[in-house]
Amino acid sequence: MTVASETMAAPIAAPIDVAVGILMKPNGDVLLGQRPEGKPYAGYWEFPGGKVEGGESILDALKREFLEELGIEVISAEPWCGVQHVYPHAHVRLHFYISREWRGEPQSLEGQAFAWQGSVEVEPLLPATIPLIEWIDKLRLPL
Repeated sequence: MTVASETMAAPIAAPIDVAVGILMKPNGDVLLGQRPEGKPYAGYWEFPGGKVEGGESILDALKREFLEELGIEVISAEPWCGVQHVYPHAHVRLHFYISREWRGEPQSLEGQAFAWQGSVEVEPLLPATIPLIEWIDKLRLPL
């Protein structure tokens, strides 16, 4: 007979799928955005993206988010990696795509700051973003 302990930890919520895009210029610079006021981790820097809606593919979610947040049309993007992270407010499964082809210039449509970065100098960085910075350095194309 098995007896359940009364001190069992609460189950972790199912992860929320998030599409995240890394816009990379030919010189290797990448775009980071600052989370706006009113959102968890406001003021922290991250790669742009957002939650995947029901019935939406990751790539479709990425294209929608970039159009809504930055006013740009992603022409092509390649899946790069996936990372799960448990924040105090949410358990997220981040699907990272790299895009080197888009139409338009990024605009601040949600009032967020953004910055093109070669060696990343903005801070603070969102915790799930930190390990990716080193990985991205290995992907940069030579000048």
